[in-house]
This record gives sequence, C-alpha cells and structure tokens, in this order.
Amino acid sequence: MRRVTLAMLLSLALLPAARSQAKNPFLGRWDLELTGVQGFHASWMGVSEKDGKLEVLFQATEAHVAPVESASVNGSHMTVTVSPATDRRPAKTLELTVSGGKISGTQKTGDQTVSMIGVRAPDLKRKAVAAWTDPVALFDGKTLDGWEPVTNSAAIHWTVQDGMLINLEHGGNIKTTRNFNDFKLHYEVSCPPRANSGVFLRGRYEVQVDGGPGSPSQMAANPRPGGRAGRGYNLPPNRSMGAVYGRLAPAVAVSTPADGWDKFDVTLVGRNVTVVRNGVTTIDHQEIEGITGGALDANEGEPGPIYIQGDHTGNVKFRNITVSVPKS
Repeated sequence: MRRVTLAMLLSLALLPAARSQAKNPFLGRWDLELTGVQGFHASWMGVSEKDGKLEVLFQATEAHVAPVESASVNGSHMTVTVSPATDRRPAKTLELTVSGGKISGTQKTGDQTVSMIGVRAPDLKRKAVAAWTDPVALFDGKTLDGWEPVTNSAAIHWTVQDGMLINLEHGGNIKTTRNFNDFKLHYEVSCPPRANSGVFLRGRYEVQVDGGPGSPSQMAANPRPGGRAGRGYNLPPNRSMGAVYGRLAPAVAVSTPADGWDKFDVTLVGRNVTVVRNGVTTIDHQEIEGITGGALDANEGEPGPIYIQGDHTGNVKFRNITVSVPKS
C-alpha cells in the first residue's frame, strides 16, 4: 500500500485554493460606466483566455468594439492599454480592480482621468416569444408625440414632413418616451448617399443606417495616411447598413429598392436579435455580446427606449415606425 505522507496531504488540501487563485477574476463580460463625464458614458469590456493568452475586447463610449493593445492581470488588479499614444492622440489606459463581482478604477486619456465602475453583464437568456401583440405606431406621421430629445433639445432638428420623420441637419438624438424589453420593431428608412444614422434597440444596441461611400462611418473606417478622412469605400461588413454596429454583420447583401426606402423588421429577445431587410433575413437569431458605441447606458438587464441618431448627418428620413411586444 502506498504511504500518504503529511506533505502529500497538505499539498492536496492546498490544491483547490491554488486553482482558485490562478483563475483570472476578470474573465467574462462587464458593463461599465464612466462617472462625472459629459455626453455618452456607457462602456463595455469582454475578457477571455485562449491558449493561455489573455484576450480583451473593449467598447469605448463611442465608435466600435475592438481588441485592446495590451492587458495584464496581477491578482485582483488589471492594467489595460486600450490604444497607444500616436502623434495625433494620447494613449488610453485603464487601471481596474475587481471585488465582489464589481469593477472599479479609472480610465486615463492623456492628462484626463475619469472614474469607472462596472458589474458583470447579465446573460439575458430567454425563451422564444410564443405570441406578439398587434403592431402599435411609435410615430403617428403627424407630430413628434411619443418622442423626446436624448439630451439638449436646442440641438434637435427632427421634424415631420409629408408623413415622414426627418432630421433636417446634423444635430441631436431622439428617443421614445416609452421603454421596451423584448419587442418586434418595424421601420422604413431613406438614407441618401453620404448620410448616416442609427436605430438603437433599448437605447444600447445600434442597428446601422448608412448611406455608403462618403458617410461619416465609412470615412472614419478608412482614413488617409496621416489620419485625414478618406473616401471610405471599404466599410467593414459589421459597420454597414443593417449591421449591429461593430458586433454583427449582415450575412446576406441586400440592395436598397429603387424608391430609396429600406424596410426593416428587427426582433430582440434578451440578447438574441433577428434583422430582416426588405424581406430578406440578414441576421438570424444571433447573440449581441454587449452594448455598442453611443449607448445611453450600460444597464443591459433593464428595459430601454428606441432611440434614433441625429448627431451624424441630416437628410435621413423615417416612416411607418411600429412595435409589437410579447402577449401577456
């Protein structure tokens, strides 16, 4: 019989603790908020390990989710270099501590430091909806009733003309006065060349509205040497028309009809989204990992409004905006 020594017993007793200490406490998805800042303040981080290597995705308050430059973990502390310094911009770094399933720390961009707090993102796994209510109009085609400014009302250039909701020029964003949990949303949008907007589901997940080459998102995606805006002819699919911005790309290319109006039907249940453009399913029951840039907040487990971007360009038109919710 093999003898079990005291040293062996001690090593076996300490093994679970060693494994626990070795596990990275930052693994998973995190909903983050910057505190004391003006404008957008919701952020997100996803932390995973692959082949023993740390992989971190970061969604800043704006733009799109992307891998960070570098990250390291020392116990309950994490240092992240989101982006290095260049001749045109300072470095962006995070110093974070995790305790009790919550994150706290700072985000530093150049000489500006702001506080950051966060919690683990909810799974939002829900059963398929058995039945939906009849569609209800969110836009009556006559007034802005049921809609309100997201921030400064003086910057709003949304109006109603000929039964259409129109953003006359670059200005502010608007949102529904109602909040929604799971829903089916229908809208029709006319986005001219070089224009840009977006429809945010629960105010957190943007379905892209993009007018093609020359629009702000395309030009930002394809800068000329030296950082100047370029022509932008090669927008990544996950930032094209009908994409969940930076997260999910349309699986099928769909053209805009000759009349210039794209018809969208978007179903959101938990994190599960389906997008149908002009009768073609382009995103089929896909999970949205986290919020997109420009989200109103990072409270993913809560209901939220439908909000429409007006802070990119003008001349984007909407009509026939309706919503259905699960039957009780």
